[in-house]
Amino acid sequence: MSHASSQPLSPDRLHRVVVIVDANSNPFELGCATEVFGLRRPELGRELYDFRLCSAEPDTLMRDGFFTLSGVAGLEATEGADTVIVPNRPDVEVPRRPAVLDAVRRAHARGARLVGFCSGAFTLAEAGVLDGRRATAHWQWADSFRERFPAVGLEEDVLFVDDGDILTAAGSAAALDLGLHIVRRDHGAEIANAVSRRLVFAAHRDGGQRQFVERPVPDIPDESLAPVLAWAQERLDEPLTVAVLASRATVSPATLHRRFRAQLGTTPLAWLTGERVALACRLIERGEARLDAVARSSGLGTAAHLRALMRRETGLAPSEYRRRFGPGSGPGSRGSSDLA
Repeated sequence: MSHASSQPLSPDRLHRVVVIVDANSNPFELGCATEVFGLRRPELGRELYDFRLCSAEPDTLMRDGFFTLSGVAGLEATEGADTVIVPNRPDVEVPRRPAVLDAVRRAHARGARLVGFCSGAFTLAEAGVLDGRRATAHWQWADSFRERFPAVGLEEDVLFVDDGDILTAAGSAAALDLGLHIVRRDHGAEIANAVSRRLVFAAHRDGGQRQFVERPVPDIPDESLAPVLAWAQERLDEPLTVAVLASRATVSPATLHRRFRAQLGTTPLAWLTGERVALACRLIERGEARLDAVARSSGLGTAAHLRALMRRETGLAPSEYRRRFGPGSGPGSRGSSDLA
């Protein structure tokens, strides 16, 4: 996933996230956005975002008439937003309000980050900001999306797509994955882990994982990967291999691959690499300035390997990551120059 356009947050104020709510919007994704970006974080000792809702109408009827949302700002609230989360709703064939599409276009033109959850990709595509860009949407609407918006590079079998200043999530639960990914991109792995713990949600599922699994509910006997994952997470600095993980799970490597694909939508090696990079990020955030030590402690081996994987996974070199998220990071802070 591309992170190259990620920019440091403004030193003058909190990063402002504005959610546009439109007629028949889905309450679940609205709740996800509120949980990730809108709640106070007293356990962190600081707030992460300035969060607001807005709508084109004073009263907005939510999906299937579940309830009416009122008392939120008008669309003018998007004018000062750093991130705009666009409306998503199940009636994907019904055109979005022109006023909403205009607000999305203006936000994009002035450099705001745009986010679409589930069918939110349709809103972004209708606004014309996805042409020539990568995006994802719920698999149920993939054919319809591709037919209507052939200029968009749809990636239908992933959880989310980070295309720099435009990010899209595939479905309802993937909204939480993308939300935590954005927190990680803005505030680092340690803060994202704290938010995920409060949500009691997986701290990191890579966007490239599949939208759905082959067997959501395990058969009896329990074939959950949880025990071997927990075991491996305590030993990331050791020379773990797929064969070692398979032995721990008392299955063959081929069976382990099948279970990872079915339950996590990824491979054992990709999962292990992601966990090690996440650990490396946390070590840097906690103040470890020796790159060789970070590489050893995270199981990534060499400093060169760590540099390459951090650039691939976060879009940042270790030195820049420390300036952004390490001890003393913040307005006017340059952090340590030891990492490179």
